[in-house]
Amino acid sequence: MTPTLRTVAAAAASAALLFTLVACAGSPDATPTPTETKTVAILDSACADDAGITVVVDASTLEDGDSKEWCIGTDETLAAADALTLVNVSTEGTEEYGDQVVCRVNGVPAEDVAIPAPDGAEYFETCESMPAAFAYWGLWVKPAGGEWAYAEEGLSTLELEPGESLALLYTLNGEPAAPTS
Repeated sequence: MTPTLRTVAAAAASAALLFTLVACAGSPDATPTPTETKTVAILDSACADDAGITVVVDASTLEDGDSKEWCIGTDETLAAADALTLVNVSTEGTEEYGDQVVCRVNGVPAEDVAIPAPDGAEYFETCESMPAAFAYWGLWVKPAGGEWAYAEEGLSTLELEPGESLALLYTLNGEPAAPTS
């Protein structure tokens, strides 16, 4: 998707979110009214310096897995869940813990894909409960000019400031131990 199309898609997603929030906040008879929305540029690379918010999704430890980065050009605070929506990344929780635990990112790992366990057995992620301790998605944050650390909040409450980075990192058998970007 080109940066221009991504910008248009981001603006449409923002407008839809805004209309939904306005509709939910008002009385049942209230009609949402248009509000000014900002266009957000999305680039297929990490943000330079402290400009914007960088989003990283890294599943390179899995066979056929890859790593991608985006820069969301904004000078405002952005919810982590909204940042993922803007770059077209979807997450799936577990049956037991819902969205509090990330089980899949963009369908990865698929339920029918064998993941090698440390003992050589094959593991299949069903998203029923907590993922295996040796094969899981970790949510990471990096403050502007700082180091990566596990997020202390989940996607639904985590707020990102310009200059910060968010990563969803698939760790398999202890590798990688942290994001590298």
